Amino acid sequence: MVFNTGAALLDAIVLAVVSKEEEGTYGYKITQDVRKAIDVSESTLYPVLRRLQKDGCLEVYDRECGGRNRRYYKITEPGQDKLVEYRREWEDYSMKISALFSGEEL
Repeated sequence: MVFNTGAALLDAIVLAVVSKEEEGTYGYKITQDVRKAIDVSESTLYPVLRRLQKDGCLEVYDRECGGRNRRYYKITEPGQDKLVEYRREWEDYSMKISALFSGEEL
């Protein structure tokens, strides 16, 4: 992708991915799902997960899987609220950019 992905957009994408799984999802799967939309490395993604956890948007728990613990992330109510805000902002932003690209007046 030729466009830079800012922190807010990356946060929004991660929250959207995590919100799809009611019981939560683990880091590797989050990385794979985010990569379907944008090119991002694990070294970029894990600090985002930690920041969202610190901000109260995600809760974290460990679950045993194949004899090892796997870290799961689940969206919280404040995270859901933030995701609604991001979606609203994205709708407005993407509509304006699409209009500009198609030559429409704003």
